Amino acid sequence: MIRNYLQIAWRNLTKNTVFSAINLIGLSMGMATAILLGLWLWDELSFNRYHQHYGRLARVMQHQTANGQTFTSTATPLPLRNALAHDFGGDFSHIALSSWTEDHILAYGGNQFTRKGNCVEAHFPAMMSLKMLRGTSKTLDDPTSVILSESVARALFGGAEPINKVIKVDNKHHFKVTGVYEDLPYSTEFRDVSFMLPWNFFLETTPWVKRSETNWGNNSFQLFAEIAPGATFEGLSAKIENIKARHAPDEARLDPRIFLHPMSRWHLHSEWENGVAVRGRIQFVWLFGMIGAFVLLLACINFMNLSTARSERRAKEVGVRKAVGSGRRQLIAQFLLESVLMAVLACISALVLANLLLPVFNNIADKRIAFPWSSGVSWAVALGFTLLTGLLAGSYPALFLSKFNPVKVLKGAVYGGKAAVLPRQILVVTQFTISITFIIGTLVVLRQIQHAKDRPTGFQRAGLVSIPLNTHELRNNYDVLREELLQTGAVSDISETSSPVDEVWSNDASFSWPGKDPNLVGDFGTVGITHEYGKTVGWRFTQGRDFSRRFATDSLAIVLNESAAEFIGIKKPVGMNIQWNGEHYTVVGVIADVIAGSPFTPARPTVYVLRQDWADFIYIKLSPEKNPGQILSAIEPIFRKHSPGSPFEYKFADDEYDRKFRAEERIGQLAGIFTTLAILISCLGLFGLVSFLAEQRRKEIGIRKVLGASVASVWALLSRDFVVLVVVASLLAVPVSYYVLSGWLENYAYRTELSWWIFALGIVSALVITLCTVGFQAIKVALLNPVKTLRSE
Repeated sequence: MIRNYLQIAWRNLTKNTVFSAINLIGLSMGMATAILLGLWLWDELSFNRYHQHYGRLARVMQHQTANGQTFTSTATPLPLRNALAHDFGGDFSHIALSSWTEDHILAYGGNQFTRKGNCVEAHFPAMMSLKMLRGTSKTLDDPTSVILSESVARALFGGAEPINKVIKVDNKHHFKVTGVYEDLPYSTEFRDVSFMLPWNFFLETTPWVKRSETNWGNNSFQLFAEIAPGATFEGLSAKIENIKARHAPDEARLDPRIFLHPMSRWHLHSEWENGVAVRGRIQFVWLFGMIGAFVLLLACINFMNLSTARSERRAKEVGVRKAVGSGRRQLIAQFLLESVLMAVLACISALVLANLLLPVFNNIADKRIAFPWSSGVSWAVALGFTLLTGLLAGSYPALFLSKFNPVKVLKGAVYGGKAAVLPRQILVVTQFTISITFIIGTLVVLRQIQHAKDRPTGFQRAGLVSIPLNTHELRNNYDVLREELLQTGAVSDISETSSPVDEVWSNDASFSWPGKDPNLVGDFGTVGITHEYGKTVGWRFTQGRDFSRRFATDSLAIVLNESAAEFIGIKKPVGMNIQWNGEHYTVVGVIADVIAGSPFTPARPTVYVLRQDWADFIYIKLSPEKNPGQILSAIEPIFRKHSPGSPFEYKFADDEYDRKFRAEERIGQLAGIFTTLAILISCLGLFGLVSFLAEQRRKEIGIRKVLGASVASVWALLSRDFVVLVVVASLLAVPVSYYVLSGWLENYAYRTELSWWIFALGIVSALVITLCTVGFQAIKVALLNPVKTLRSE
């Protein structure tokens, strides 16, 4: 019986090649989209699972409350590590400190390059279950040892044995290679970590770190923990919550609360608001999961529509088969088998299509996804997915066609009327409701990105270049380096800073000023700079002046941004005295807010102070009269002269600022692609439906033309019903999209408005697409010679 069903199914597919092709293409596109998004979702949900102890690993974090607002930070004080080990040692299998991931220069022989690495405690690699390929990580107790990733070891030593080789870091420190570990996959938190140095080296060679061993107020360190078997993150978080307040009563004004953030939540639940994890990439998981489901649904709707539209052609088949004894269940099985066969063919096409598109998809989505061809589970999922798609697509046509009355059908009375047309109309409305919602959503995402890009940045990005101070030679020779660079005439100015121009890397809550409310916590971002920084980056002053070498008193001067001045609550703060860490500073100027951090959030109150000893970057303003490439080639020898053997590395401020929009731009690009796919799938189904209806009405159209109907009137006749359906879909799509997009925009403090023209443009776009799709086929039929159409009469 099944063989017979398959033969009939194949005969029907090959007999109606046009409709079969439309169904196959539509289902293939829908399934390919679902496959790509399914792989993306799995990559997101399995993030960090590379680590063997994934279920018991956590980052130690803290909540702090100031001025009624709770702020959550991954940075913790250094003495917290020993306090946790002493007070709750039995609840943890391991606790390990780590520095932040930073660029360092690695050198061996003639090979020199920059890679990112961390300073970690000796048991950190074992906690993270690094797969050691050579040597061991246990030697990180020795402050002169280093472990390298496999790719870095290969780049430094080629095919030679790396163990016990000595490398140079940052042109200053020498380390013996004691281990090589397998490169971490792209879907891990530590994917950029290419080598690990001993924590003891960091502690002993960095004075401010050594001073922080007993300083509970310096939140500058990462702390990771592996909880003991049987312990829970919630229970242990409750136990350690007050440990900082207990050990550091002076910090009680910020109500510090320590807690464990499980590794399973790092990637998807990373954004906090008033002490609660409110969002993160989990919103993208839901978004793209729904998009994939809806695009596949559109393809299934096409199948349903075309199958039911062709019901008249299969009515007699159903009537005859019922007359000779076929039951309704047998007919349903036959039609479902046809749709499953179509789904199998579509799945094969979709796998090929998705595999071809995967490199492009990875590039847009910033992923390194590979097809799991060798995974039995993946093939089982693919089989289930195909069967489910086939059953979903074929369910309604099977139920619809199998209920025909054989007596009426064989007399020529095909099941019709409103009861037959209404379900198809509902399906078309559903299709275009989804498509219009996608169009409006894409427009809003693109508008939000552009809205943030148009926001004044507070500094001049053009021609601004940053160079990291990653060697002691550059730090010690800055003044000479500056003079030599200015003498080239290729640069306008040069300065140093502790943070990138578009970031603030440190903050301090110990500020006070005359008239300050005792309950107000003065927490400001702090940036250390040199005198020419404002001129180099192009500050715009709203009050006062810039730092100047002409004033010796500027060593105790500060510049505020507008947000800091507003926070203090004084309209003209220039000249006022502010106390900070026991020193008295004078405000000499106020600048327009610099967008340092997310361009979608308000500017943070920030204080700028002259502190060359904090410097981590040199900023150079290139001369606008010369080609940037030529300028960089001209100044490179000067840097190499003062820091021999170091790679000359730089970043343009324009590029770094644009990186802030990458996540939203990816959403916009992917939304645009999936919206296009949704529209194409809808148009395919609409084209097939119009083709069939036009064929049914050929004689009617012929008679109308004989009676004087014009091509335009025939086009209007065939288009009218579909335009009405699109209008109905628009009325449904507008409130749905408004509700969803309003919620999405709430995630951004600096956001665009949902203007009426966005919805109007989405509706007009859908109408134009519909008229073009329907119009092509309608005009084609309207231009037929009525003599040929009516010849059989």
